[in-house]
Amino acid sequence: MNDDRLRLDLAALADEVSPADLRDRALRTSRRLGVQRAVATSAAAVVMLGAATGTAFALMPRDDGPAPVPATTPSITLTPTPGVTPPTTTASPEAAVSSGAVGPTATIGRVFYGPQPGGAGPARLWSFRPGSAPVRLLSVPVRAAIGNAVVSPDGERVAWVDDSSYLRVADVDGTDARVYRGNLVEQDCWTPAWAPDSRRVTVSRVVSAEPSVVTEVGVVELSTGKFTRIGDLRGCHPLWSADGKVLAFPDGSTGRVVLTDQRGRKSRSIPNVGGNADRSCFDVASLSPDGSRIALRLRGPDEESGDVARELDVNAVLDTRTGRKVDLELGGRKLLQAYFQTDGTLVARVGAGDRNVLVLLDGDGRRISEVPEPTSLKGQQILGVSG
Repeated sequence: MNDDRLRLDLAALADEVSPADLRDRALRTSRRLGVQRAVATSAAAVVMLGAATGTAFALMPRDDGPAPVPATTPSITLTPTPGVTPPTTTASPEAAVSSGAVGPTATIGRVFYGPQPGGAGPARLWSFRPGSAPVRLLSVPVRAAIGNAVVSPDGERVAWVDDSSYLRVADVDGTDARVYRGNLVEQDCWTPAWAPDSRRVTVSRVVSAEPSVVTEVGVVELSTGKFTRIGDLRGCHPLWSADGKVLAFPDGSTGRVVLTDQRGRKSRSIPNVGGNADRSCFDVASLSPDGSRIALRLRGPDEESGDVARELDVNAVLDTRTGRKVDLELGGRKLLQAYFQTDGTLVARVGAGDRNVLVLLDGDGRRISEVPEPTSLKGQQILGVSG
């Protein structure tokens, strides 16, 4: 089967498959359909990232170039591709916003934004650092921006899966854009996740499309395109801890959140989440540097689980060992999103009238400082925080 045929078959499967198999719905475009998620849950052992022998993703110069190179071909072409649109300016005309910090000086890093669900057309990404104006970044397809685009931990690059199910990576300003065409990868379920070193990306590549979609999880070494399988995992929206020791993801069917180490010897689930518990989770946003806390969206027993598409809104931060909620000092304001920084602090986004506010919290959930967001970013969602 050639690559174009496989892509067409995947598109057809995305429209026709039964909701009983999440893997066969991995390429679905729709959001929040109220369909019960279902995935064959198997938190099998995860091998060391560098332990297994991998194949290669072919790094191609452009979409209309030569036919895709087989996955076992190690050669790549390190040339730019016009797959993304770089910004024409570096900053918005909106004036820089005063930090407005209360108490110690805020140490919020660079915050990255993309469109909220429901947008159309090419989607512009933005960044904001407290004390400066928002900076306009590259544009990517809206489906990718909403559903799977992720910013590297060092804040230098963006990875996403395009509408043809190819992994793409570019600098945040749109330069050095690359497309990895050795294999198709999932767009909506096992979405890309950066390794802490900002040099590798975890993906789920499509092995075959007949008689049903078969995928395998692994890590792509971006400099070479080498793919290394890391285990027979089943779930959605993975997160790596900053220390590289914990991989967390919702299982996709029972509402449990699975955590495992690199060797897969200590796989566990967060207590009292999913299964027969009164609360479940199908969407996670951020994991603390040591994997001890996680920011996620909890759902009650009467809430629909929704479809496989990514959601980045957060209504709780949990201790992953006990399942207990971490109390956050937010001044009674509604928690909208939350992202951990590499020093263990948490950047919480809360609603505050005509604009949102970023609150910096310490490891115990106590407020350190806060800064109002520019009003121009109120209709955007945060994709990540770096620095």
